[in-house]
Amino acid sequence: MAGSPGHGEEARLEIRPEAPGSAAARAVLTAYFRDIVGRHHRRAATDEEVAAAMHAEPSDDLCPPGGLLLLAWQDGTVLGCAGLRLLPSAAGHGGLAEVTRMFVLPQARGRGIGQQLLAGVEDAARGRQVTQLRLDTSDYLTEARRLYARNGYQEVAPFSDGQLANLWFGKALG
Repeated sequence: MAGSPGHGEEARLEIRPEAPGSAAARAVLTAYFRDIVGRHHRRAATDEEVAAAMHAEPSDDLCPPGGLLLLAWQDGTVLGCAGLRLLPSAAGHGGLAEVTRMFVLPQARGRGIGQQLLAGVEDAARGRQVTQLRLDTSDYLTEARRLYARNGYQEVAPFSDGQLANLWFGKALG
């Protein structure tokens, strides 16, 4: 980041790749699963539930060459994450990838961080010749659903069977 913020300004948000096994990535991924599992159960998630979800849906593959994990940083603090998982191409349809681990810490929501993370994932996908993106989410994740709708994602047939997802979306990349 160039320069430092002046009086009354926030430091610029920086979106950059991070290894899923790093301390910063593990912390934000744990926060992601704690939030998702808690919202799914409509109560605070237990440590055991979070660990079970992280084991059932590992993030280890969100690194090159088959994936990517982006973290949103501001003033040395991680505020969110987004992942890209490259998938085997559907015959004749170009590259296929999944957007995953879209998350902004609750205290940082409403500041456009999710939009910047999604744009970063989409740019990374285009750079890898991906022509189709897909993602799964849940009906109770209203912020995420609004973000996806604003960015041209449309509902598609189910393609996964995870216990935390009940909506599926796709987008053709131009």
